[in-house]
Amino acid sequence: MAATRLIAMRKNKGKSISACLNNHTSYIQNPDKTEQGELVSSYQCSPLTVDEEFMLTKRLYEQTTGRRQKSNVIAYQVRQSFRPGEVTPEEANKIGYEFAERFLKGKHAFIVATHTDRAHIHNHIIYNSTALDGTRKFRDFYFSALAVQRLSDLICLEHQLSVIQKKPYRERQKRILYPPKESNRDKLCTVIDNILLHDKLKDFAAFLDALEQQGYEVKRGKHPSVKGKGQRRFIRFRTLGAGYTEEEIKTVLDGKAEHQPHPKQPLPEKKFGLLVDIPTKMAEGKTSGYKKWATKFNLKEMSKTLLYLQEKKIDSADELRERAAAATERYHTLGDSIKAAEKRMGEIAVLRAHIVNYAKTRDAYAAYRKAGYSKKFLEAHREEIELHKAAKAAFDEADLKKLPKVKDLNVEYSELLSQKKIAYPEYRKAKEEMQELVRAQKNVERFFAEEKQMHETEQVR
Repeated sequence: MAATRLIAMRKNKGKSISACLNNHTSYIQNPDKTEQGELVSSYQCSPLTVDEEFMLTKRLYEQTTGRRQKSNVIAYQVRQSFRPGEVTPEEANKIGYEFAERFLKGKHAFIVATHTDRAHIHNHIIYNSTALDGTRKFRDFYFSALAVQRLSDLICLEHQLSVIQKKPYRERQKRILYPPKESNRDKLCTVIDNILLHDKLKDFAAFLDALEQQGYEVKRGKHPSVKGKGQRRFIRFRTLGAGYTEEEIKTVLDGKAEHQPHPKQPLPEKKFGLLVDIPTKMAEGKTSGYKKWATKFNLKEMSKTLLYLQEKKIDSADELRERAAAATERYHTLGDSIKAAEKRMGEIAVLRAHIVNYAKTRDAYAAYRKAGYSKKFLEAHREEIELHKAAKAAFDEADLKKLPKVKDLNVEYSELLSQKKIAYPEYRKAKEEMQELVRAQKNVERFFAEEKQMHETEQVR
């Protein structure tokens, strides 16, 4: 049995295509995962120089067709995972090679690496997006992932391996409960709760050691912070809220207070959902059973909508339309003001950096001019001179006759930041109100449209 997945490999921002190809192909050939390279096979390329040979084919494509690569897709990868204990690593590599041969029909170079570092043996198959003859590229066609899966299943059956049996829709187990999403800060608070409530620690240093044992990276210093696995940034304790600051944790550790974990708030439920467009769904081929379910669903959601309108004291469709339009306008106005503040903050940050660089490099540029724009002086102070020129060009582009003071820019930046922080809660509230009113408006319009259609149908009969 093999579970397959087709993945388009794209060029990373800030890196060349060659560097990206090298990263991807080097990863799958990791000696620790491929029995020191014994489980690596390839077609029309060498595993040692696969990235360079892929690039040669791409250059041939540019010379042959006269077209440059517009898409950021540089290669494709197929991951093929096998049931534990069903195949040997050598058999898995042969199956992966056979799959690539039959799927690509010899038109694209590829490399197959079989990994044995997990409980399940799996293949990484990377093939060049450009054909070997340099005349065309692989087209990720509609349902290509399904074609990959079916061919993989066929090859598995030919090798007397099991395949994943798809259950009929009615026999599938439907998921009705979804775990609430937990942020990195919430996870950290839970870990701190467990440590403070169950572990007997002497001081704050022992507390930080306990966090390290839980897998957190700890940065000690004036403002201690921690970072969990997969996190990009460190989290300071003072940003976790009341009960989790460094001072409060030390008070608990000294025995002067008891730790009170934050009660977890359940996620707010949506007051009502959109009604189902039953005529459109039936035209798409839905069954009478679906129509019966949708009719009940619409009645429930419409009753919730009417309760919401009663709560908001909206008595007519015209009033609802006016309130929805006003809420939408308010939401966009607040959003535009926040965007304008963010844009100005970005401009201030760039201008401030240019002013600082201009001041720092003024003496170096003056010496450069005094040296008669000497090439030797330029090579020795290239970075400072280029920073000075970039700052001067930015000032000219902004048509600044007189440079503002950095202190004044800092004050303006702080004011904009404060305004943005104050506006965000109001913006979120406006967004929620707009969504509810617009949803209610659509439900009312759809409900009365269906009622009108049913009435007209009865009159015709």
